[in-house]
Amino acid sequence: MTTNSLTYAKSLDETYEIPSKREAFYIQEGRIYFDGNSLGLMSKRAEETLHSLLGSWKEYGIDGWTQGEHAWFFLAEKLGAQMAPIVGANKEEVIVTGSTTSNLHQLVATFYKPEGKRTKILADELNFPSDIYALKSQLALKGYDESHLIRVASRDGQILDEDDIIAAMTDEVALIVLPGVLYRSGQILNMEKLTQAAHDRDIMIGFDLCHSVGSVVHQLHDWDVDFAFWCTYKHLNGGPGSTGALFVHEKHFGTAPGLAGWFGSNKEKQFTMSHTFEPASEAGAFQIGTPNVLSMAPLLGALELFNEMGIANVRKRSLALSDYMLKCVEDMLGEYDFKVCSPTAHHERGGHIYLEHPDAARICKALKERNVVPDFRAPQGIRLAAVAMYNTFEEVYKCFEILKDIMETKAYEKFSNEREIVA
Repeated sequence: MTTNSLTYAKSLDETYEIPSKREAFYIQEGRIYFDGNSLGLMSKRAEETLHSLLGSWKEYGIDGWTQGEHAWFFLAEKLGAQMAPIVGANKEEVIVTGSTTSNLHQLVATFYKPEGKRTKILADELNFPSDIYALKSQLALKGYDESHLIRVASRDGQILDEDDIIAAMTDEVALIVLPGVLYRSGQILNMEKLTQAAHDRDIMIGFDLCHSVGSVVHQLHDWDVDFAFWCTYKHLNGGPGSTGALFVHEKHFGTAPGLAGWFGSNKEKQFTMSHTFEPASEAGAFQIGTPNVLSMAPLLGALELFNEMGIANVRKRSLALSDYMLKCVEDMLGEYDFKVCSPTAHHERGGHIYLEHPDAARICKALKERNVVPDFRAPQGIRLAAVAMYNTFEEVYKCFEILKDIMETKAYEKFSNEREIVA
């Protein structure tokens, strides 16, 4: 039985040791959804917990803050405890709050403390633009221009060399902010190695985990990472605009948040309405405003599914699916000028694969016309994420069968090679 056959793909679905939770999600019949690294699909559990929180508002009104199954006043901490096993943290070290960028602002405002010659922030040139905007903004607030932002260069435009990052950890660096997984190539950075190197040089380090949480195993506490932040709508399937999350290592508990707000208060003192801020003793101190209860609600159900499956099993199944993707590229697309830009080694590859092709934008449009949902990244990138929770080996095979047909028939040529408003 050849690997590039539907029969083989179906046999993998029947025999693979770790089953998906596909039945727990809303899957559109006849549609192959490989964009879960941008927005995960809705699970039935997420829908249920959203309705549950709507019901508590309906039933209790303002008393929903302290009454009902999921009292709103403690919701951020409850979700933090659910999230902690997924990122390898103690439950007190994680809080669900804000958004990716607002949490980055909070953490940099807290831990970026320029002094003497240590005034620079170290990042990389492949990072997601929003992080760079925030870092430049934080520098400006401290009176520095962007010459104080070091961006480590990529040698090939796709991946970062960790030795280059370490070499840039000079005695001028006050703070380091790096991605856990690069959003284009899917490269995993060795967070443990980089954290150790930073701490050997007395530099604080944090990570953007938007493209790694829910697809990669982390041990943030044991790795001694100072802080991290991430969104919850990609691999975690929390829904569009779902509330973000952050991690602060317990060794930093008691550090005053750079941006103080009333929901960062010690809960026992929050409603005394004192003008003296008394922060919570744990990661909850880094909250700013009132929780976005309805944007947090789907996470209650979504995270249940993760903790039932176990992040180690999620990772193992994810790698099996992306291994099969890479095999299909090799077996079925060899003559069509696709370039694989993702690392092939398991310890270096996250939850998606990244291909480049000169006609990428219109190939993506042709795929969507055939009910395959990819993700285009300008100028010529195609990201494909086979999500462990709900995608199948059969879908992987069918995707590449369709893609091969699109290339053979040149069906993509009827489309313009320009991205849509949302890539």
